Amino acid sequence: MALIRDVLLSEFDHEIAATRRLLQRLPEAAFGWKPHERSMSLGALATHLSQIPHWGTAILEREGYDEILDHKGPAPEKHTVADVLAAFDAHAAEVRRVLLPLTEAQLAEPWTYRRGGQLIMSVPKLGALRRFLLNHLVHHRGQLTVYLRLQNVPLPPLYGPTADETM
Repeated sequence: MALIRDVLLSEFDHEIAATRRLLQRLPEAAFGWKPHERSMSLGALATHLSQIPHWGTAILEREGYDEILDHKGPAPEKHTVADVLAAFDAHAAEVRRVLLPLTEAQLAEPWTYRRGGQLIMSVPKLGALRRFLLNHLVHHRGQLTVYLRLQNVPLPPLYGPTADETM
């Protein structure tokens, strides 16, 4: 029987690889483009995606997060595909390094999310990792596919063939 960590690593590796394939398609010339005035720019969305894996390290190495006390503001926006990929790869590698030695008991330890000291949620680290890293990554990756489609960028296969490419 596979350990929970091993199942999580398989899912993590798949989602990281799929996201990286999409990030490789970023058109640098369109980093300032927005599909709507209230939307993030393409570069801001790409930067956000590159930073999401960092949440995994923060979850696995800490007992919680306080949005008001710990918030440092958004990461400076990246301006090249190479910068986006370098940040994404570094954060993903760090999460994997921290996750590998963990036991199921450590993944079951509580992780709390607070806002100004007020408890918002307390969940096992495994649940926090899936919610704040994997689900968050998939959510914004889906957003990026729309941005790229509107820029006429061919989409790579993520879970199956796209209108542009087969597996």
